Amino acid sequence: MSSPTSDPPKGAPGKSKLPDTFLILLFLALAAFVSTWIFTPGRYALSAKGRIDPTSFEAGAAPLRAPLFGQDGAVGFLNVPFEGLVAGDRSSTTVGLMAFILVIGGVFGVLMRTGSIDRVLTALIGPPDKLGTVRGDLMVMGLFVAFSLAGAVFGMSEEAIAISLILTPILVRSGYDSITGMLTCYVATQVGFATSWMNPFGLVIAQSISGLPTLSGMSLRLVMWVVFTLVGVAYLGWYARRVRRDPTLSVAFQSDARWRDTASVVDSTAFRKGDLVVLALLLATVIWVAWGVIAKGYYLAEIAAQFFAMGLAVGLIAYVLKLGQSGANDLVRAFGEGAAQLAPAALVVGIAKGVLLMIGGDKPDHWSLLNSLLHAMGGLTALLPDWATALGMLGFQSAINLVIVSGSGQAALTMPLMAPLADLAGVSRQTAVLAFQLGDGLTNIVAPTSAALMGCLAAGRLGFSTWITFVWRPLAGLLLLAAAFILIAQGLGYQ
Repeated sequence: MSSPTSDPPKGAPGKSKLPDTFLILLFLALAAFVSTWIFTPGRYALSAKGRIDPTSFEAGAAPLRAPLFGQDGAVGFLNVPFEGLVAGDRSSTTVGLMAFILVIGGVFGVLMRTGSIDRVLTALIGPPDKLGTVRGDLMVMGLFVAFSLAGAVFGMSEEAIAISLILTPILVRSGYDSITGMLTCYVATQVGFATSWMNPFGLVIAQSISGLPTLSGMSLRLVMWVVFTLVGVAYLGWYARRVRRDPTLSVAFQSDARWRDTASVVDSTAFRKGDLVVLALLLATVIWVAWGVIAKGYYLAEIAAQFFAMGLAVGLIAYVLKLGQSGANDLVRAFGEGAAQLAPAALVVGIAKGVLLMIGGDKPDHWSLLNSLLHAMGGLTALLPDWATALGMLGFQSAINLVIVSGSGQAALTMPLMAPLADLAGVSRQTAVLAFQLGDGLTNIVAPTSAALMGCLAAGRLGFSTWITFVWRPLAGLLLLAAAFILIAQGLGYQ
């Protein structure tokens, strides 16, 4: 046993190398506040179809000068948390998304309290000490492919929070770590999202705005999805084997102790027939959600209601069949505890929105510093040779995505500018859409304003700073691969 003054164990640093997420947001809010006193905002005019006229940029005469303390609806530095938390409506990426996160957390708190998922997985793949083997490695690699496909087909993102709540604790108890859970559940969905040939939330909208046929250029995107997914699978397989052979190599070794040292609430070896009913309800709900998203256009409110329906059904089944700690009060407390576990992720969403509101918001026809940044970056890329412009578009979309993580929102804001810019620079519009798609998807892996990322991190109880310490290297590799595909597309005259 080490003394208090000895070096921290391997893979378990005594102090985080990066500041806490909320501290990062505070620094971001301070920088945004200062920026409003230095830089002038801008705005664009909208066409009759509601699209941006890229030639209509108008610069403001003076900086926004956000107040320290805003009144009567003004967003000042001290108003950032509250204004962000109350912004939007039931379908917005703030209030609606925060409510969605809390409901999902509560529902899966109930699901995990039954112990059914632990018992079903144990029955299928053996006890935890048997999962951390080659068989376990193959399982997580297969899940990566499945989640990448889900991200490509219907834009799976927030839904990964629910999967993380189930899978991450089991993987940690089986000799892996919470980072393996993040790679399997979340990174896979974003790889699929970024390389999709049919994503309705980003690709289809971007192609429509750019005047391209819907789902055109599918062949190269299919090849790209296969390549990115195989690279991701290979990396995950290498990392999973490395960690299960020596868990102390993980940067999350210390924080994962809570999973390793906390046994399941029930005897995970005592499989019960009622567990199959719970599993069937979970699978039916996943199918129902996928159908709703693809066929009916369901979004946050509807998906939350679907999962809540599952929570009620699972709770009833658990109570009747006595699964786990399934008294009525136990199940209600499990809902509250599950929601509380994801509350920090909901707060991050709200505070990040408040910062955006302080600089003027993200509407192109309103005075905003974001519009000025968009105009400046667009002018800069136009000065580069065609291949460098294509790479500049990838870098620009990646940077913008750190502020606007909504794929459809980013497409609506940037593509009316990037499409004509591509024409002037000798870059095909299809390549411009590809740059948007890759930039929009891959940087979701590190965007602190991404509710899906923060929700998955909260589900795995993995700190944002710990995650960044690990993921910047594989993300750099993915961005280099993205740059290679952009150059290939430009060289081929991608249409």
